[in-house]
Amino acid sequence: MNSKGCKVYFGRWLIEGGPLVVLLDIGASAWALERWKGELWDTCNIGVPWYDREANDAVLFGFLTTWFLGEFLAQSEEKPHVVAHFHEWLAGVGLCLCRARRLPVATIFTTHATLLGRYLCAGAVDFYNNLENFNVDKEAGERQIYHRYCMERAAAHCAHVFTTVSQITAIEAQHLLKRKPDIVTPNGLNVKKFSAMHEFQNLHAQSKARIQEFVRGHFYGHLDFNLDKTLYFFIAGRYEFSNKGADVFLEALARLNYLLRVNSSEQTVVAFFIMPARTNNFNVETLKGQAVRKQLWDTANTVKEKFGRKLYESLLVGSLPDMNKMLDKEDFTMMKRAIFATQRQSFPPVCTHNMLDDSSDPILTTIRRIGLFNSSADRVKIIFHPEFLSSTSPLLPVDYEEFVRGCHLGVFPSYYEPWGYTPAECTVMGIPSISTNLSGFGCFMEEHIADPSAYGIYILDRRFRSLDDSCSQLTSFLYSFCQQSRRQRIIQRNRTERLSDLLDWKYLGRV
Repeated sequence: MNSKGCKVYFGRWLIEGGPLVVLLDIGASAWALERWKGELWDTCNIGVPWYDREANDAVLFGFLTTWFLGEFLAQSEEKPHVVAHFHEWLAGVGLCLCRARRLPVATIFTTHATLLGRYLCAGAVDFYNNLENFNVDKEAGERQIYHRYCMERAAAHCAHVFTTVSQITAIEAQHLLKRKPDIVTPNGLNVKKFSAMHEFQNLHAQSKARIQEFVRGHFYGHLDFNLDKTLYFFIAGRYEFSNKGADVFLEALARLNYLLRVNSSEQTVVAFFIMPARTNNFNVETLKGQAVRKQLWDTANTVKEKFGRKLYESLLVGSLPDMNKMLDKEDFTMMKRAIFATQRQSFPPVCTHNMLDDSSDPILTTIRRIGLFNSSADRVKIIFHPEFLSSTSPLLPVDYEEFVRGCHLGVFPSYYEPWGYTPAECTVMGIPSISTNLSGFGCFMEEHIADPSAYGIYILDRRFRSLDDSCSQLTSFLYSFCQQSRRQRIIQRNRTERLSDLLDWKYLGRV
């Protein structure tokens, strides 16, 4: 293949186990795109427009994959038994071509979500109660994704075995792709258990301390709440405002804020939104906050060292120090300057970055409507971090796993979530989470556990309740969580972590 103008790489994937991997460079084969698109039309009657780059990439990848499998079979000394597992519509062209060319390959197609399902749910329709009523060809055409839909549907029908990741998505696929999945294969995780229960609790405390340092800087000048009585909630994932339930979460936070205020609660909630969006830089106020925090820390350390030296010298000569002489005028001046540096008139920003679409961004628009601006009177604070987390960030230098471990509750009130890795990852790390009966994870947990909420898995009803009722139920979950004592939260985290075996590939592989 390399001698015929392609670029194929062979090596080991640098993950646990080091599996062998073949990489196909689709960019190096772009010269064949038009010819291959013509062949796809002749073979499958699927036309791909020039402007859809993703679909064009899918064509390139599909033909390269089929070419590679054909070469592999032709050059193998013994006839191998080959199983080709294709995931999602982007890989579906290769499956269709394998069948069209009659390659001796057993094919499996797994859809982790349907194209049309994702688009329809984002359009605020009553999706799950009208599945059988959709004219799929018409709906796909109106959204200009008919060619993509054809690739997905063709792959589902051509595959020897068709699978999906949850029962809720199996129903969706049966109606939209017109084939019932042969088997449901839930997504698992590689679970690493700790030898002692207290180990992951210690990791929670360490990670929470990292988050608290960020909060100290972000809320400088308005740090009028007790960090020991502060809970950290978060939502994370692809920025699909309605599909991921960010709309419901924000509305529930506004109602939670009201409940905490009228009941004079001492608890404060800091809610993080970790969803990548278009930005052009960090927010200057956010950067300044971390600089002020660091300056305060340096000042405190300087004074502490001077105080410690004088105390040491005094004790060496056998006398108690005169506390009035331990700090001089210069020290007090330095501390006063540090205090003045923390003064500011504006509220702490709700967004850590400068957004390109600030005026039309769904999260920021909703925050303006519900009025949660991180004021001192509010018991619920919001931090929108429109970028994936990284340990090299100058703002919040933690990776995603460390961040999750440091939080108290993951909130994922999704309307469209075929599986839901985020609540599953929370469970494995012993962090309670809120999911829904429209997510594969939520349905899986309801099926396997008699009382999920007792184990820190709260299942929100988004299928049979109105949006307002679902929001009220979510508010109730959040408020009851805020009323738990620290001891109750520790016990719940222990119970949540014990569920991780359910999500281990070792268990799911036997189901």
